[in-house]
Amino acid sequence: MLSRRHFLSASLATTVYAAGSFVPVWAQNAPNFGAPTLPSPGFRRMKVGDVEVIALNDGITRRPLGEEFVKNAPLTEVRALLASQGLPTDYIDVPYTPFLVVAGARKILIDTGLGEFGGATTGKLLDSLRAAGLQAADIDTVLISHYHGDHINGIRNKAGEWAFPKAKVMVPAAEHAFWMDDARMAAAPAGMKGAFENVRRTFATMPADTLVPFAAGAEVAPGIQSVAAYGHTPGHTLFELKSAGQNFFYVADLTNVPALFARNPDWAVTFDMDAEAARRVRREVFQRITASNAMLGGFHFPFPAFGRMAASGSGYAFQPAA
Repeated sequence: MLSRRHFLSASLATTVYAAGSFVPVWAQNAPNFGAPTLPSPGFRRMKVGDVEVIALNDGITRRPLGEEFVKNAPLTEVRALLASQGLPTDYIDVPYTPFLVVAGARKILIDTGLGEFGGATTGKLLDSLRAAGLQAADIDTVLISHYHGDHINGIRNKAGEWAFPKAKVMVPAAEHAFWMDDARMAAAPAGMKGAFENVRRTFATMPADTLVPFAAGAEVAPGIQSVAAYGHTPGHTLFELKSAGQNFFYVADLTNVPALFARNPDWAVTFDMDAEAARRVRREVFQRITASNAMLGGFHFPFPAFGRMAASGSGYAFQPAA
C-alpha cells in the first residue's frame, strides 16, 4: 500500500469532480494565457511492420507553470530548460493523444482521453477518429494504461453510456486492484477522493464480460505486450507492439512533457504518485528504447506524438517524426 506521503504528494495533482465536470485544481483562478492551437487534422498514421498505428489527438490543455509542476527542481531551472528549447516559460501545453492499432480486422484503442469531462479544448478523440475514417463502434478492444482521468474518462459519457459499445476494456490488474480497494479509498485524503470516485463511476458497473484485467507482462493482443512501469501510478503500464521486425512503444505517462522529463529523467512531475519508482523506470525504459531505436508514442508528447528518443547529456531528447 502506498504511504500517506505518496497519497499527499499525489493529491497535489488530483482533479475535482463537481457537478459531473472535470475541473483541474490548478485551473481555479488561473491567469489567462490564451487557448492552445489544436492540430488539424487531429490524426496521424504511421506504419509499423504489417500494422498501422494512428495517433488520435483528444485536445490540449494550457496550464500555468508553477513551483508545484516539477517537484524536485527550482522553477528557475525549469524555465531555463524550456527557454533553451524555444518554449514558453510561464505556461505548459499538455496534449492528450490516445493511439489506435489497426491490425487486419482488429482495431485496438490505447487510452481514451477526457471524453465529455474536460474543457473546451479537450474531448476531441471521437472527432479525430471520424476524421481518420473510423467510428467508435469499430473499436473491438480498449487498452488502459492507468486510471488517471485523462486516460479513462472517454470510456463513457456523462449520461453513463459506453463510448465504444463493442469493445472489451482491458486494464492492468494491479491498477484496478488499487483504485477499487475500499480501504484505500477510505484512507485517501480529501484531495484524492474525487479520483477514486471517478474510477468507480467509470468501472463499477461495467459488465463482467467487458472488463478484462491483465497481469503485468501479459500479451494483451497478438503482437502487443504489456510492460509494467509502476511509479506514476501503482499499476501504470506501457505497451510494446512488434510486427515484421519493427517495434513501437506506447509510453503512456512515463514522462509528462518530454522537453522537461525526458531531458531530465530524475525530475519528478507533480502527477507521479511514487516519484522514486517513476524515476527508475523512466531511465530503464528510455535506455531500452534508445538501444533498440524503436519508434515510440507518448500520451502527452507534442502532436503527432510519434518519434524516437536519443541520448542527450544526462537524459534524452525526443525527436518527433517528420
